[in-house]
Amino acid sequence: MKEKIWLSSPHMSDEGYEKEYVQEAFDTNWIAPLGTNVNGFEKELAEYVGIDHASALSSGTAAIHLALKAAGVGQGDIVFCQSLTFSATANPIVYEKAIPVFIDSDEETWNMSPEALEEAFRKYPEVKAVIVVHLYGLSADLDAIVALCKKHNVVLIEDAAESLGTTYKGKQTGTFGDYGIFSFNGNKIITTSGGGMLVSNDEEAIKKSRFWATQSRDQARHYQHSEIGYNYRMSNVVAGIGRGQLKVLDQRVAKKQAIYNFYKQELSHLEGIQFMPINDWNNPNCWLTSITLNGKITPTQLMDALEEENIESRPVWKPMHMQPVFEQYDYVGTNVGQTLFETGVCLPSDTKMTEADLERVAKIIKGLWENV
Repeated sequence: MKEKIWLSSPHMSDEGYEKEYVQEAFDTNWIAPLGTNVNGFEKELAEYVGIDHASALSSGTAAIHLALKAAGVGQGDIVFCQSLTFSATANPIVYEKAIPVFIDSDEETWNMSPEALEEAFRKYPEVKAVIVVHLYGLSADLDAIVALCKKHNVVLIEDAAESLGTTYKGKQTGTFGDYGIFSFNGNKIITTSGGGMLVSNDEEAIKKSRFWATQSRDQARHYQHSEIGYNYRMSNVVAGIGRGQLKVLDQRVAKKQAIYNFYKQELSHLEGIQFMPINDWNNPNCWLTSITLNGKITPTQLMDALEEENIESRPVWKPMHMQPVFEQYDYVGTNVGQTLFETGVCLPSDTKMTEADLERVAKIIKGLWENV
């Protein structure tokens, strides 16, 4: 069996930064939730992206959930949600017994279409919040989307789970909306094994999120609870990993971008291949290099050929409006997201890939075209 090449796997720093912070947690016996690593990770992440406040949580999903609660979303409220995304973006809407309306993407960004969003506002003027996603590290058309949300006085939540390190016109994604969320799941550009962060310039909202995340325990000697709470706080050990990973984030972004540039140079001449769009206002982290195929090779053929050589690849996300669990909810758009799903492939983009690994992947893909 040939050596495995992963799509995107955890990559600890060569310098061992993570071990230092985790060892400190053990040495001081602060292995339970909260502690200096949690406080430090919140402060350092907020400084990196350029926002005032951050709350370290157990997952990006938890961060979206608490952002919706902070936005006042409740039973029966309508929330516009990008359709082309992972289900973690949409699930928290249903946690709050709200009603998702799924919004299509555009070809220029692969993210929420401003035109579809504007149509949705006309159809549902009572909407309570909008969740936009920065898919695969590509930023959405934020000027247009922010303007529409301000025009309609609606809360904007940025799902930047895949885009930490991506900038839009020089400013970090996750900082344009009322709330931003990041994920540190094992496959993300930096990881804490599992974890997330909610960020905002609203200090009171972040304080409230921390309260909800620690079981909504009131200030009292005894255990007293006036609101429903959640066990969503990040542990001090996990936060230590995050602090170490944050030190190498710029290195990881540079490697992801180099992977994208390698594939584009080696493969863009092949008939029917198109690469994910990078606009001049967008400096993406290229979390996953993704392509579409509109020629003689199908996505299934390409993924099967890589799998036979022990190389992991994936389809582009299946849109939420096509998922059985969400089939009863409305969708606004022209099926751009569905076309991307049907024609798209995410190529292996692991930051531990060597030049030989990249050449191995490219050789297999070129061979498909040569043999058809």
